[in-house]
Amino acid sequence: MQSASLASAGRDRPLVSVLVVLGAFVIAAASALPYAGSWNDGSRLAAVESIADRGSLAIDDSLFVRVPADTIACGVSPYPPQRRGLLEHGTRDRLFIRGHFYSDKPYVVSFLMAGIYKVCNVFGLPRAAERPDLFCRVLTILTSGLAYAVAVWCVYLLALRVGLPPPVRLALTASFALSTVALPYTRHVNNHILHLGVTAALVLQLVYLAAEATAATIPWRRPLLLGTLAGLAYNLDLGAGPVLLACLFPLIVYRCRRPAPVLVFLAALAPWLLAHHAINYAVGGVLKPMNAVAEYSDWPGSPFSKDNLTGFFRHTPLQFGVYALSLLFGKHGFITHNLPLFLALPAFVFLLRRRSPARPEIAFGAAWCAGTWLMYAAFSNNSGGVCCSVRWFVPFLAPAYHTLALYLQQKPRQRLDFCILSLWGGLLGVSMWWHGPWIQHGVPLLWPLVGAGLLAWLACHYARCQEQLSIEENREMARAA
Repeated sequence: MQSASLASAGRDRPLVSVLVVLGAFVIAAASALPYAGSWNDGSRLAAVESIADRGSLAIDDSLFVRVPADTIACGVSPYPPQRRGLLEHGTRDRLFIRGHFYSDKPYVVSFLMAGIYKVCNVFGLPRAAERPDLFCRVLTILTSGLAYAVAVWCVYLLALRVGLPPPVRLALTASFALSTVALPYTRHVNNHILHLGVTAALVLQLVYLAAEATAATIPWRRPLLLGTLAGLAYNLDLGAGPVLLACLFPLIVYRCRRPAPVLVFLAALAPWLLAHHAINYAVGGVLKPMNAVAEYSDWPGSPFSKDNLTGFFRHTPLQFGVYALSLLFGKHGFITHNLPLFLALPAFVFLLRRRSPARPEIAFGAAWCAGTWLMYAAFSNNSGGVCCSVRWFVPFLAPAYHTLALYLQQKPRQRLDFCILSLWGGLLGVSMWWHGPWIQHGVPLLWPLVGAGLLAWLACHYARCQEQLSIEENREMARAA
């Protein structure tokens, strides 16, 4: 009976779903900025420009590396005026290999973005050298903006699938869209919001796979989509990617139970892995991430060395523990910057302890988030560099909000707690959005907003406990009478 009602809910009011994704895309399009805000997006845009306009993987001649003086004078520089270091040096997220500079970002995604750029050229978009402002804005909208809209839509569909009532469903979607770090990452081109969009779609497909496996009717397109999304996710973050595959493959085998769909999944995944490692080896001569090779960052003026590159363990046991906790709860902490995730922590514990049909998917999300967190805690020491919160963890929002959707469906009394955290998170989200993803000195008013949100949440929890205690006392008095 319940499954039938959920199925009917999934087809209810399709216009709402359309309005959700259109609203998210409008927000993202309005958020996009017409310049590269940091070395990070400058490096990605340099690779796209070089591939599309010069047919080269080397970025030596890119305007994001060597900023022409005339573009600064006429006000269409690819970097903002307030970032004079960028204007002088261009992106420093680059590697020096065999006499040429290359982007330190995985190249498969750059090829995909170059394809989008070439299609836009056909429809009248000027070359990047002519209008770097349009180049930056259009690519931001069509990559980061589209990924944000997809992620918001997937969260809405997850809430719909879980069976949340319409007001709670929309509240969960609005919380994801406006009260998390997803919002500021729409402002510039970056891997992390792309990774969130892909991960949100992956989690949604896993939910569909679970339902189909229960009914013993898995269509071939499901493992095909899952393999494609997993391969794309692998190319978007070479640290989180291997952990994702290690956690995902057992779940695929468990749900499919037959060799054929598992082979379809592997067949869809393989080209993405082969393409990345082939390009990586052709350029850098290594299979591991090129930006983890210290020698490639050893060039005059490079800000990177083995002391601060990601990919090296350099902690004592105490330092490791403190740094790992700071990645979640410190001044750059991921949970600190996403207030609704304070409720996601007990939600994960609650759902993992219950024998529910969704427990394998919840376990997958928890294992991937925990494994990636520990991996970056072990092999980094800079909290992701100059960024809003910890940029590597942005895709964690997808499994976290799936867990929150299930938790709010099973624990209706927690919905007010969630709304309180989301409202204060929304104020924090506005501050993060205003400063964008590449904020240097921390989000203004971070600790006052976090403190106020947590105090309001605790006050709500205390009031509910007092109410429950009063009810119990009245029952005891009634029994005694």
